Amino acid sequence: MADSATSIYDLSFTSNTGEEVPLKEFEGKPLLIVNTASKCGFTPQYRGLQEIYEELGPDLVVIGFPCDQFAHQEPGDDDQIKEFCEINYGVTFPLSTKVDVNGSNTHPVFAFLKERAGGMLGSAIKWNFTKFLVSPDGTTVKRYAPKTDPQMVKMDAEDMLHD
Repeated sequence: MADSATSIYDLSFTSNTGEEVPLKEFEGKPLLIVNTASKCGFTPQYRGLQEIYEELGPDLVVIGFPCDQFAHQEPGDDDQIKEFCEINYGVTFPLSTKVDVNGSNTHPVFAFLKERAGGMLGSAIKWNFTKFLVSPDGTTVKRYAPKTDPQMVKMDAEDMLHD
């Protein structure tokens, strides 16, 4: 499906409460998409992502995609992940069901993002909290390393909102 997508808005994901969410719902808005994990050294970035969501939403959409492909750092099920994020970081932005971001079962959203943004050492995602900022047109994607502070991404998102 990602192969035929000309825009991120051609794709969808399943929320961690089981609803299918067409990204077309967010057409015309920049998207900040992050592969997340609850037991990672970067997990405190949830706080920064929530701050961005509160400050720039609804003009900017933040979506977390939990992933357990890196050192088994997202061991919980969807309910446990949601509860962890809410209790520890006050997360109210959308979360997907747990997905793969690499390999033969790569979620179509991440196949699209990796194809559009690439990476310094190839397109594979190397670790949790890799961030992708998608322009409002749904086609231009900027990729950020896991260590990049969400506030740095926020500056680029604000620029998109003012273009």
